[in-house]
Amino acid sequence: MPTSPSDHPNRPEAGERAVSEVYDLAVVGAGPAGLAAAVTAAGLGLRCALLDAGPRPGGQYYRHPAPGLGAVHPERLHHGWAAFAALSSRLKVHTAAGRITYLTGHQVWTAERGEIWRLHATLGPEVGAHAVVRARTVLLATGAYERQLPFPGWTLPGVVTAGGAQAMLKSGLVLPGRRVVVAGSGPLLLAAASSLVSAGATVPAVVEATSYLHYAKGLPTLAANPAKLAEGAGHGATLLRHGVRLRRSSAVVEAHGTERVTAVTVARLDRDWRPVPGSERRIACDALAVGHGLLPQIELATELGARTRETPDGSVALAVDSGMRTSLAGLWAAGETCGVGGADLALAEGELAARVIAGRPVPPALRARRERRRAFAELMAAAHRPGPAWTEWLRPDTDVCRCEEVPAARIREAVEELGAGDARTVKLLTRAGMGWCQGRMCGPAVACLSGDDRPRADSRPLACPVPLAQLAGPEPS
Repeated sequence: MPTSPSDHPNRPEAGERAVSEVYDLAVVGAGPAGLAAAVTAAGLGLRCALLDAGPRPGGQYYRHPAPGLGAVHPERLHHGWAAFAALSSRLKVHTAAGRITYLTGHQVWTAERGEIWRLHATLGPEVGAHAVVRARTVLLATGAYERQLPFPGWTLPGVVTAGGAQAMLKSGLVLPGRRVVVAGSGPLLLAAASSLVSAGATVPAVVEATSYLHYAKGLPTLAANPAKLAEGAGHGATLLRHGVRLRRSSAVVEAHGTERVTAVTVARLDRDWRPVPGSERRIACDALAVGHGLLPQIELATELGARTRETPDGSVALAVDSGMRTSLAGLWAAGETCGVGGADLALAEGELAARVIAGRPVPPALRARRERRRAFAELMAAAHRPGPAWTEWLRPDTDVCRCEEVPAARIREAVEELGAGDARTVKLLTRAGMGWCQGRMCGPAVACLSGDDRPRADSRPLACPVPLAQLAGPEPS
């Protein structure tokens, strides 16, 4: 059985100012794309720095229990664990040989362009817990975060994101509840529900907002990706074996409870995601895992002016060429930052980018694999694009911005009575998006309610919270 990778001893002690050499390549993010890029580049002779905010490699996809929890079979919580085990083994070899400096606990909050790039990272709340990593080239593999569409009751305890439910299970070996409804849209729902029932939870229903009919428009793409079809069939077989019902073209339009969610109301949706009157059904549960796909996390690049593109699900991703180069000299990207597509695509793009950065030829088979997986990702995104009428789930008192407790009524007032015509103006008038998550949770909903449906990437000088003392203090040297 593959073993979980141990923590790497490259995180400076609290308060220590890290001093770095100039690396050939700095990779931001140690998920599938970042790991593949770092180990490939190191194998081709580049001196690499691998920075990640987490304590262990794997990112969100390969999240796994801490060694102290004593998990006997962590691979059973994952699809494709063998690929991760192989990457982890190569990472350890390259780290031991000095070809990769693996910097855990390093959350990069901004990057400075130049002949030598400078990545600024925070290591914690202490005054001196920050570092500057310098490199000739940079690859962003920062992954994605979940898209949430609010509904009455979504702030109740027991309501978690679909990815959050998986994270609780993968890293903490705990379930969000014993009877968990899984709802939203996208392939993550099937994976989450499969993991939950395999771990002992009861899943009374998987509630999918789309009908899956859009996939019929891409039969050649489906045929070119048999592994993805087999993966979906595997999840489906697990759910069928546990008697889980799939409700298509439906959504959770309300969660009920006082101290905790106790039930949800599910309604049928029309093609625009408008609830069909009279179709409501109530399902008892003690937890709800809900999510509507993923959004690329690209703030580090967009603040620098990197070009973006709209993906078929209405999100914004970095625009890259066939070699994974962004529009900025010296900056590459791979994986979900280029459009959400899963671990297989991220692995291919990470390896491809590393080969281009190292000036080595890209094997035709690798390029073809990347193109097949990217085509499938685009088909998947189009199939699960949110419908425009989902806002009819909301009541006037439904909180849209959880951090600042801004209800739908205040946002609509800003638009209809105060003349706000875009999400930024709504933000200034209502504080929606000014809280701790900086709009990551409520941003898509605020934009939709404001009538600002033009896809645009957030641009902010700080990509994550940074202690003021670190900003004001001297730079590591």
